[in-house]
Amino acid sequence: MKIKYELIKNDKDSKARLGKLHTNYGVYDTPMFMPVGTLANVKTLTPEELHAMNSAVILSNTYHLWLRPGEDVVDHAGGLHKFMNYDGPILTDSGGFQVFSLAKPKDISEEGVSFKSHLDGRKLFLTPELSIQIQNKLDSDIAMSFDECIPYPASYEYAKASTDRTLRWARRGKEVFNNERQSLFGIVQGGEYQDLREYSAKETVKIGFDGYSIGGTSVGEDKVTMYKMIDDGIRYLPLDKPRYLMGVGDPIDILEGVIRGIDMFDCVLPTRIARHGNAFTKYGKMNIKNNKYKEDFTPIEEGCDCYTCKNFSKAYVRHLIVSNEMLGGRLLSIHNIRFLIREMEEIREAIKNDNLLNYKEEFIKNYTSNKHREK
Repeated sequence: MKIKYELIKNDKDSKARLGKLHTNYGVYDTPMFMPVGTLANVKTLTPEELHAMNSAVILSNTYHLWLRPGEDVVDHAGGLHKFMNYDGPILTDSGGFQVFSLAKPKDISEEGVSFKSHLDGRKLFLTPELSIQIQNKLDSDIAMSFDECIPYPASYEYAKASTDRTLRWARRGKEVFNNERQSLFGIVQGGEYQDLREYSAKETVKIGFDGYSIGGTSVGEDKVTMYKMIDDGIRYLPLDKPRYLMGVGDPIDILEGVIRGIDMFDCVLPTRIARHGNAFTKYGKMNIKNNKYKEDFTPIEEGCDCYTCKNFSKAYVRHLIVSNEMLGGRLLSIHNIRFLIREMEEIREAIKNDNLLNYKEEFIKNYTSNKHREK
């Protein structure tokens, strides 16, 4: 079935909205955070652990699964859900961000993008049609249009040409899209330019998609510019479709996105920082490797309901991290993902109670207090 968005409530003081996402695997509350499982797994975690965190939609990466194990292998396994045993909705990105990170502007043509494999250096060529065909075979619940993520900064001329090309690619991808169980989302680009964001949003909506994403943020721009990019694109998106901000997982950025009307977020940040010994907490990020935690036998965060905080101390997790034990990264990943999902639960409750702006003020005051910094 196609993804359906149900608006439950608009926030009285902002553009935030409380909603429900109707999927092949049930109905889920929005706004939501979606953990990233690049290679058909959220790094080091099992599906059961994700469900225990109240995870809903998770992401997988079209480019990476195209290279390993190949979309045909996943197709023969019965699709991504069976391949990875995840009984919940899955979104696949289009490979567009890999274009941004692996290709040079000269390698981007009207037909598609040529770049070298990050695995073995062989030459690859990805087109809008191929991206969609791979995603159709992966059989995710949500597929993304193939786009170019515009770098920052970029000249107006470059951004305009890229935005136009992304629109043409979106039309081409939609023409070959062929999976009735799957929904297809369009992506709004336009760089930092207000008129291009407006143009991209309006033209993408004309093509007609099951949901819409704001792309091209978190690529090196300052926060003011990032939030303006969201504002400039989202105001032209339909109210009855889900809105997804790609690649954003900083706790404060999530709040700012919700207030601007975003329903869905994803990012590798919670698992990436976990592998380096960092934890999200109410009072900002904590570096568990700091010596002051060597004999701290309290949980990473008092009151956190995650498996890690209910069962282990800072001292133990620190010991694992400094000893390069894999369990340390796993335990911090569990905590960090649950932290962001719990933040979304609190945000939804605040919208429900018409208290979101007060919640935001209190959250930011605590999060930026730097309570955990080394003294």
